[in-house]
Amino acid sequence: MSKICQITGKKAMNGCNVSHSKRHTKRTFDVNLFKKKFYYVEQDCWISLTLSANGLKTINKKGLDAALNDAVAKGYCEWKDIKIIG
Repeated sequence: MSKICQITGKKAMNGCNVSHSKRHTKRTFDVNLFKKKFYYVEQDCWISLTLSANGLKTINKKGLDAALNDAVAKGYCEWKDIKIIG
């Protein structure tokens, strides 16, 4: 799986390291991603999502079902990409 949040669609950004002498070298700013398990009541199963910290706050605010429906509608993830556990 790539380094993209399944709820917010956040991914790594490009930028530069800048030294004291102002030399610029390429680098990436990675997203704060982690894997989290949720109990999906509507489907009566456990699912595993790759989330950013902001994605977790979104789920806490809207609820899991509404956040997943918004993410699929915006094209951040597909229903087939959501991993079902047991």
